[in-house]
Amino acid sequence: MLSKSPQEIYIIGVTRSGKTFRPSDWAERLAGVMSQFRPGGPRPGSHLGYSPWCTPTSIGNVKCVIIHHDLRDYDVMAWDFCLNFAKDNDLQVSDTRPEAPPKK
Repeated sequence: MLSKSPQEIYIIGVTRSGKTFRPSDWAERLAGVMSQFRPGGPRPGSHLGYSPWCTPTSIGNVKCVIIHHDLRDYDVMAWDFCLNFAKDNDLQVSDTRPEAPPKK
């Protein structure tokens, strides 16, 4: 049986050393920068909402950004920007949805 390739990746707001990434609104900022990259291209007012290809979320109390592979097909430089952001900031990246950390 062939394995299905993941359709999205998760940039997780935790560094490889386990520290919470700051500032606390980093996910919203990254997704805001990427808002113009959307199906049909940018339109007037499209900067007011997130792109369906790059959305901020929280899993438990950990901020994440979900990057859909359609972004790579639409604009590889935008895709690389997101992955390089994660790499430059030593953030964890996963192709599966991370589990919520246990409550303390």
